[in-house]
Amino acid sequence: MTTQQQKQALVTGGNRGIGFAIAQGLLAKDYKVILTARALNSAKQAAKTLNGPVIPLELDVSDDSSIKQAVQTLKSQGINHLDVLINNAGVYPDNSVDILTISRELLDSAMHTNTFGVVCMVQTFLPLLEAAENARIINVSSGMGALDGLTTTAPSYCLSKLALNGATIMLAQLLRSKNIVVNAMCPGWVRTDMGGSSAPRSPEQGADTAIWLATEASEKDSGKFWRDRNIIDF
Repeated sequence: MTTQQQKQALVTGGNRGIGFAIAQGLLAKDYKVILTARALNSAKQAAKTLNGPVIPLELDVSDDSSIKQAVQTLKSQGINHLDVLINNAGVYPDNSVDILTISRELLDSAMHTNTFGVVCMVQTFLPLLEAAENARIINVSSGMGALDGLTTTAPSYCLSKLALNGATIMLAQLLRSKNIVVNAMCPGWVRTDMGGSSAPRSPEQGADTAIWLATEASEKDSGKFWRDRNIIDF
């Protein structure tokens, strides 16, 4: 149990953008942060710029063997529980395509990372989450994955986030008996490499709801979709 221990959170894709802002926010709330990136050097460089206990970790959510290796690495470092898992890493492969022109390969790329990667993360890290008291999982989704937010010009991204929202509901139902809360959140249109420089929201604004869900939100709300700390429709 974690009652007498510092709480620990893992953030995928934590080396930049929204993930980096989430890591900053969790450190400010006295969490130990496991910051992951596809390349260990990227995780280490990001960790150096943060104030507080940060463990850099190589993890590619599109690679099952990488996810399994990450768990083994943490266990070898004495990490035996995980209070928070924030599935932030994702891809946006859509470029000058629509639902009629996109290839199966692009569709597969987005689904493989944005949806199946999250499912594999939860499956593989479940023993560490079960070892914590009232663990929380936050899936960074998008309003473009909501039924009323789908757009034909970002087909793989929209469909992968729509499926991620569905996985969130399913995971929440199955994990409720284990006292593990699962929610999805939309950060809004954020100024990141993915969102572009013209986006209206800062990474800190985009990260706020994820941090709140991880640290303050009621444990009674699970299997919901959130934006700006309010429940929105799937």
